[in-house]
Amino acid sequence: QVQLVESGGGLVQAGGSLRLSCAASGSVFGIFNMGWYRQAPGKKRELVASITSGGSTNYADSVKGRFTTSSDNAKNTVYLQMNSLKPEDTAVYYCNAASLSLNLDYWGQGTQVTVSS
Repeated sequence: QVQLVESGGGLVQAGGSLRLSCAASGSVFGIFNMGWYRQAPGKKRELVASITSGGSTNYADSVKGRFTTSSDNAKNTVYLQMNSLKPEDTAVYYCNAASLSLNLDYWGQGTQVTVSS
């Protein structure tokens, strides 16, 4: 069982920055692919950024060049650095750990990010 706890959300003005953290209760790196998802009111949950067990990163087109995901294996923590935030980035952001080979999928509780115009 893996528990994920997000932190770092909040209210920020457009153009500002936030860094989200996702702390895992166990060792996940090298085993799970880690993803950041977001869900805005009335919209479907969407993948924002991911980092594979091998360390490769991928980003949604809407955040490329503005968001960066990284991991600190020693701390069992993955980060999402969000720069040049826009009002349309407002959503609840969720951390996910998934392993297709192990058929395991874990979610954090989410953290609210609100960007004011």
